[in-house]
Amino acid sequence: MFNIKTMNKIAAVGLNRLPADNFTVSDSAENEDGILVRSAKLHDYSFPASLLAIARAGAGTNNIPVDKCAEAGIVVFNTPGANANAVKELVLCGLLLASRDIAGGIAWVKDQAKTEGVDVAAAVEKGKSAFVGPELYRKTLGVVGLGAIGALVANIGLNMGMDVYGYDPFLSVDAALRLDRHVKVVKDVNELYRNSDYITLHVPANANTKGSVNAAAIANMKDGVRIVNMARGELVNDADMLAALQSGKVARYVTDFPNNTVTLADGVVPTPHLGASTPESEDNCAVMAADELRDYLENGNIRNSVNYPSVAMDRSGVQRLCVFHKNIPNMLASITAALSADGVNVENMTNKSKGEYAYTMLDLGTPAAEAALAHIRAIDGVIRIRVI
Repeated sequence: MFNIKTMNKIAAVGLNRLPADNFTVSDSAENEDGILVRSAKLHDYSFPASLLAIARAGAGTNNIPVDKCAEAGIVVFNTPGANANAVKELVLCGLLLASRDIAGGIAWVKDQAKTEGVDVAAAVEKGKSAFVGPELYRKTLGVVGLGAIGALVANIGLNMGMDVYGYDPFLSVDAALRLDRHVKVVKDVNELYRNSDYITLHVPANANTKGSVNAAAIANMKDGVRIVNMARGELVNDADMLAALQSGKVARYVTDFPNNTVTLADGVVPTPHLGASTPESEDNCAVMAADELRDYLENGNIRNSVNYPSVAMDRSGVQRLCVFHKNIPNMLASITAALSADGVNVENMTNKSKGEYAYTMLDLGTPAAEAALAHIRAIDGVIRIRVI
């Protein structure tokens, strides 16, 4: 029986994927085997020794100490693509908000209606010119990051009649196949900056991307560029963005990550982190997170982990041994030698690495004795083992 702790409200359709005959699920669970989380911050959370995995119902994992988990052999999952359509739709809305002063116009019309003696219909006809803006059609859209969301945004930009540039230094084969062939994929982000009337961000916030939209980057953009950020607030240097808005270099900045610095500035359109806030997205993320967690806890398979490689294998043999270890030479030989010395036959095995960490699964013909398991635990570089 696996004990699962929920750190946020997780959609019931996802929790229902964890059958009661093998899982107990509670927000008050202790000594948990797994955690299901959305936005709760876990950096100061004391992980119990029993914890095997954390599944984030969403794409970003900034609220989870990913490196600390890797060092402890705790797998961190996310749900890439589960909320992609919801974010894509909000980006489309963001492009329109960036182009025409729709938000300002709505607020102005409501103010007219609140003013005694004002004929709203007449006031609208007289004052609407203050809120005009250009069409998206035949403008150029730059998409920074071409993952699950970015690819959808690039394709819908084409459908809107826009010329589309895309940039992603880590573009995968799968992502490339999702892109329409008319998207101009460039190798230098500055080429995208120079050509784009609208720029939308779709990259994670990490050491390489935080603050990457700064004064130097903005200087390479067109005058009057319009920027949409539905990815992460940390991607943009707030002080540099405010300066660019004040000078007119940036015409408008739409952000789904408002804060005290930018929210009230002229030219900023803040939305309250609505990117994945649809019932469909929440259901998709919950189902995907629960399925990943269940498959790992029951079978040792890892899919969509941010700190360990994706490794999956059909079950065979009578026992499965899962070994987390550093990605260093002679690990496989040391593990199999320990099993061989115990007379255990390895029927099937798979191994993959991700950066400095690796994961090995072995299906055994006979159960390994505790002495053999202790031998493997003692191998220099082994982080954790599981027996299933």
